[in-house]
Amino acid sequence: MNPQLRAALRWLVLVAVLVLLALLFKPVLAFVEMAALELRYFWWLILLVALAVWLIWGLGKRPKE
Repeated sequence: MNPQLRAALRWLVLVAVLVLLALLFKPVLAFVEMAALELRYFWWLILLVALAVWLIWGLGKRPKE
């Protein structure tokens, strides 16, 4: 499996998981929609997503020696 195909599969799996979670957790989807409309609730949602991205991709990398 070449790296481009592997990257495409990862994105496909990520999108599939997000769609599945959105379908399974309707109240969460409704809250996210409300948060997008109400910016006073939306700022911390952005912070949580940024923290999740940092934890997933940033924390696992080792510093170059």
